[in-house]
Order: sequence, then structure tokens, then C-alpha cells
Amino acid sequence: MNILLWMTLQIGFLTFRPFGALSQGIVLVAKMFNMEPEALERFTWYMREQSALTVMFHTKIADQMGLSATDEKCLDLAMRADGPVTAGRIAELSGLSTGAVTGVIDRLERAGFVRRVRDPHDRRKVLVEVTIADVEKFGHLFEVARQSLIEVLSHFGEDELQVIERYLQLQIETFRKRVIDT
Repeated sequence: MNILLWMTLQIGFLTFRPFGALSQGIVLVAKMFNMEPEALERFTWYMREQSALTVMFHTKIADQMGLSATDEKCLDLAMRADGPVTAGRIAELSGLSTGAVTGVIDRLERAGFVRRVRDPHDRRKVLVEVTIADVEKFGHLFEVARQSLIEVLSHFGEDELQVIERYLQLQIETFRKRVIDT
């Protein structure tokens, strides 16, 4: 995605106006890329709504786990890694500073979700290892979201799912590169 288009989408996320009231930025970028301004505005609104719902969902889950939303998402990043990870890697993936990640790991360790272990290949390094037993007791909290995903995906054929998957992969890659990794 072109940087100007991306920036306009991000500005659209932060510009509070009634749905359908097109901003000059949306109109300008839409014209530059031969898009309908209304389509760009709709997708901007959908992304804002999806983002808000995701934040609310993870805040609710984190609360039920006795964590902050940031701590819960860092735990999720550690869980999705291939084995124990360094605090530095969690910082890279989350966009948080290493100091902030140290605080996150301290809280997760106190709550019993992770433990610090020595790297078997380099005893000077400390790794963060997820304590699976503690995490699994909260799996049921995510079941409603998983069922919702299955319900939505069932409305699309294989060709449509491939387009959706391509879109999501590009969105994740672009967002990570432009927002998280900066």
C-alpha cells in the first residue's frame, strides 16, 4: 500500500466525524488511486469498528484473567512463539520498550502465567517460558470469538477466503512495518 494512502487511512481512524461525512483527505487519496471515496470511507469505518471491538474483547478477557490488556497481549505473543522467547523479542513484537516488557514479564510471572528460565545454549540469557497449565484454564474465554470466526467464514467460498486471507496478511504486514516497527 502506498504510504500516502496508508497515512490517510490512519488519519481517518483518528478523525471523528459522522459516517458518510467525507474528509478532504479521504476524497483526495481516493481520487489519486482511482477509488470511490465512499468505499475508502466505509473501509476506514470498518477498520475502526473492528479495532474497537478487538480492544474491548481483549480488555474483557484480560480482566477475567486478572491482567491488563497489554499484559494479556504480551502473553499471547509469547504463547504464539516457537518455544521460550527473550524479553527483547517480546519488545520487538509488541512495540513496547524493553523496560516496559520487563514490568509485563514481572506481572505475568507473579500471576503464574510465565517463568524465567536460562537459555540452554547461552546461560547468560534469560528466556520467558509460558506456563501452559495456567494458560489453558482460560481457553474457554476465547471460545465465543472462535465460534464467531467460524460462523463468519462459513459465509464465504474458497476463492473469497483466499482474497480475505491475502488482505489480512497484507494488512498485518503493513501495519506491523509502519506502526509497530517504527
